[in-house]
Amino acid sequence: MLPIHARIDRAQRLLQMLEEDAPLLAVRVRDLTPERQKSAKEYAAQLTAQARSELLKLIQQSSYWDGDDPTPHAAD
Repeated sequence: MLPIHARIDRAQRLLQMLEEDAPLLAVRVRDLTPERQKSAKEYAAQLTAQARSELLKLIQQSSYWDGDDPTPHAAD
């Protein structure tokens, strides 16, 4: 299993890619029927919302884990 911070980084990259791709999605689906356009856009919106939710959950887990981390740290 990946460390929590690596999972957060992956989730952030996925979310960023999905958000940056939103304008291009409209171009890719413009030749589809209106129903299929709507379906594709709704799926993309659901995927983005799920990625955002997962990222928030991981961030919350990370803050909880960092607070309870008994691992000794080097002095400054």
